[in-house]
Amino acid sequence: MNLGAFSISLSVKDIQVSKAFYEKLGFRVFGGDAAQNWLIMKNGDHIIGLFQGMFEKNILTFNPGWDQDANTLESFTDVRDLQRGLKAQGIEFQDEADETTSGPASFVIVDPDGNPILVDQHV
Repeated sequence: MNLGAFSISLSVKDIQVSKAFYEKLGFRVFGGDAAQNWLIMKNGDHIIGLFQGMFEKNILTFNPGWDQDANTLESFTDVRDLQRGLKAQGIEFQDEADETTSGPASFVIVDPDGNPILVDQHV
């Protein structure tokens, strides 16, 4: 099962303080908008998202259809197909993608330790 590009989305208290900290670790802004309280930062193939005031917990994030540079892949498993496969394995969903649609969609599952996992397709 290929879930696409991986990143961790961090719930931060102060986006500017967090940005400065991660820049010291070699991360650079790759996308987002600090004025809207979110940034995507990258160090090599490692991606983190900084999100202030948007959610309570850190979130593991996968993006079907993208590589680690947010380039659209020619071939990938659609988020709805991933959802159907996980449902068939007995995984419970916190939020589900509408399986009657196509294109961008997402779902959220929670691992046994309470960590949210967002599968967020943008293509």
